[in-house]
Amino acid sequence: MQRRLNWMLGPVLALSAAWVLPAEAPAGSAAMRSGGDFTVARADAGAYAEPAPVLDARQRLLFKVGRNLFHRQWASIVSLNGDWGLGPTFIADRCSACHVNAGRGSPPRAPDEQLLSMLVRVSVPGEGPNGAPNPHPHYGAQLQNRSLDGSNIDLAYGPLPVLPEADVFLDWETREVRLSDGTPVTLRKPRLRVESPRFGPLEAGTMFSLRNAQPVFGLGLLEAVPESALLAIAGRQRAEGLNGRPNHVWDAVEKKIALGRWGWKAAQASLREQIAVAALEDMGVVSNLLPAQNCPPVQTACARHLPGNFPEIIDHEINALELWLRGLAVPARRNVDDERFRRGERLFAQARCDACHVPELTTAAHFPPLPQAANQTIRAYTDLLLHDMGDALADGRPDYAAGPRDWRTPPLWGLGLSQTVSGVVALLHDGRARNVVEAILWHGGEAERARELFRNLPAADRDALVFFVESI
Repeated sequence: MQRRLNWMLGPVLALSAAWVLPAEAPAGSAAMRSGGDFTVARADAGAYAEPAPVLDARQRLLFKVGRNLFHRQWASIVSLNGDWGLGPTFIADRCSACHVNAGRGSPPRAPDEQLLSMLVRVSVPGEGPNGAPNPHPHYGAQLQNRSLDGSNIDLAYGPLPVLPEADVFLDWETREVRLSDGTPVTLRKPRLRVESPRFGPLEAGTMFSLRNAQPVFGLGLLEAVPESALLAIAGRQRAEGLNGRPNHVWDAVEKKIALGRWGWKAAQASLREQIAVAALEDMGVVSNLLPAQNCPPVQTACARHLPGNFPEIIDHEINALELWLRGLAVPARRNVDDERFRRGERLFAQARCDACHVPELTTAAHFPPLPQAANQTIRAYTDLLLHDMGDALADGRPDYAAGPRDWRTPPLWGLGLSQTVSGVVALLHDGRARNVVEAILWHGGEAERARELFRNLPAADRDALVFFVESI
């Protein structure tokens, strides 16, 4: 392990003296500072992946280690192309394959293209360990559509090929809706197509949930918002007729039930667990926190596959990834002096979009994991709470306290840079919305009133509201 650390840290130590902060950070006016002292004025492809300007020298060093790990390719055996530990079943061979430039994922571009930066949660009726969804007995908690099956680039494991669990594709259903002035908008909805399930049928009653990869910047600031502040928001919302609720989930790090913050249904309580779950479920990489491979009993070749190092991702590397996630800067709000921005901001409030997409949050007075994240006023436009979004967005699958129609309010900061950063605008949990207008028109449940107010706005007001959302 020591040799592995030296290999990883050596180039970083050699280059640390050349580290310079971006000339444009921090951002200027208070109105631009979406992430408080963590704000950087970038609007290019690197806008989501910049270190916060307040990190000290030691933190910047660990930040760079974490960034390298985020881009590391995992391989099926020791090779020059990657680190041993991939699989035996997986979706991608590196974190950055799904979170492009630390941004969101993308639905497949063609009907015969398999999912890569999206995943499919799977479960059966009943309750799993500690109140979690009940894993499918043959497929576990997530479908793995790639494996060490003899077709992988990095010297696939030959004696005992491990088959992918299934092939996973998307088809699209479209329908046209009209705004109050007659403007047509084409909405699309993904239809999951699972072919060749190799370990038995996915019988009636199996529940699926399609999830797109989310941007990962600003997580340290959201982590630093006190639980008491989120519960206070939930209380205010109830007085307004809304039903924002925290998801209380099993925290595998602290071994207790805790408030969930991460994931589309807020089903992860800590960044450390989020890292370990993504490493295992998405890449087949085990850690001290989650040491068992994804090999349900029926998958015998998977269980016999030659293991890599154990653990395949070591604690120091998870520490570095934690620091990288906490230390990522937030891109500054843009166009704040434009009249369309101010007009859109007023309309955003009038439509009560800000009831759930809360404009400002304040981080805790003390935050030991990253002290610089304390006492920050941030503009993430989220409450980190669950809301009923109606039947049109329902996945039909519960997740701890999150019901089949519930989703955590996603942050809106930096949303307008998605195309620039990741080459795609794929909003909502399954990437169905190709722009802000489509995303709003899919809102239902608690957000139905806001949707209808938007739908009935004059075109100039709709454009101003969208301009505002794409600028924050």
